[in-house]
Amino acid sequence: MAEEKKIVIRRLETAKDLGKFMAKYYYELDEASKTGKEKIAWCTSVGPAEILRGLGFLTYFPETHSAMLGTTRMATDLIPVANALGYSPEICSYLTADIGAFIEGVTPLAKVFKGIESVPKPDVLVYNTNQCRDVQDWFLWYGNKFNVPVVGVESYRNVPEVTEGHVTGIVKQLENLIEPLEKVAGRKFDMDEFKNAVKLSRECSDLWEKCLAAAASKPSPLTFFDGTTLMGPAVVGRGTQKALDVYHLLLDELNDRVEKGLGALEEEQYRIYWDGMPVWGRLSMHSKLFAGLKANVIASTYCSSWIFSALDENDPFGSMARAYTELFIVRADKFKEDYIKNKLDFFGIDGVVYHDARTCPNNTNCRYGLSQRLQEQTDIPFVTIDGDLNDLRCLSDEQTKTNIEAFIEQLEERK
Repeated sequence: MAEEKKIVIRRLETAKDLGKFMAKYYYELDEASKTGKEKIAWCTSVGPAEILRGLGFLTYFPETHSAMLGTTRMATDLIPVANALGYSPEICSYLTADIGAFIEGVTPLAKVFKGIESVPKPDVLVYNTNQCRDVQDWFLWYGNKFNVPVVGVESYRNVPEVTEGHVTGIVKQLENLIEPLEKVAGRKFDMDEFKNAVKLSRECSDLWEKCLAAAASKPSPLTFFDGTTLMGPAVVGRGTQKALDVYHLLLDELNDRVEKGLGALEEEQYRIYWDGMPVWGRLSMHSKLFAGLKANVIASTYCSSWIFSALDENDPFGSMARAYTELFIVRADKFKEDYIKNKLDFFGIDGVVYHDARTCPNNTNCRYGLSQRLQEQTDIPFVTIDGDLNDLRCLSDEQTKTNIEAFIEQLEERK
């Protein structure tokens, strides 16, 4: 029998630096939770983190914890615990996995970071429904558990063009957060701190955008699967200098790879765009599956969700309102089609993978004909895989493998 060729995926050295960043972030939260010396605000991943920085809060993002529940494959066993409370198996498996973990008293943080035994206790929970309504229900459950305030922003959905009316409405809601948050923080809102956080968030956004754009080079110096873990500081460190420092290191390494013509894969014949959420419990498996087929999944809609080019320290409230309403997930399909079409051209894409995530309809874009319309417009073929972000019961590994292999064969025939 012929020896199976080893799959070579070149790992980024600065991934270790990003790992250290995340470790320091969680240890700081754990210390504050145990001592009570600093106030902790839970925030949704595209919530008003900059306002919280302006009030001196440490910020914790439960979605990152849920993603860890997925990558460690703890989620599937914990989801039924929340289902037993009346939370449907059809709703966000981030929510159900996280609540299930809390009820069971377990966390992947304890496995990764020595000495951390639980998620940090919140003093307040702050949400933005620009992702989905589930985050509001999620935070209200914890608000009741910890007996702490829950405040948030009700965002617009299915937005064709972001108008001044949209911005004005969100600005008012953002401003209305200040007073209740001041009461929890025990201090006044600092406009200078807030503006500086907006400035740093914009700089972080610009750096992260440049890191992702490096994948336009041929061969690509990184993969989508890299991006799903490298984006951690863009989520939890938004508005801090520490996030900028680590992304400067990452960008330098990516640029060095580009100059040397060094790709993330030993051989890159096909360039793939991934639309939708990753399957967190199958990151490694999917990475190796595509690499073994000489296909590099180089870009995604998901990883670009933390690019906020509208942020402007000179108009902090207005630019925040615009940036968080321009978010891809809340836009109408015509905008989404044009957005993805531009990405396919920019990255030189051969084929598109749409992930139909069972419990995440808001991050699934292939249910209303968008994928077919884009293929007609671009002549770039696509394949849809069924699965979920966290619930592995919704996924057939064998079917996914078969579909992806057949899809790459289709791309080979076109070449």
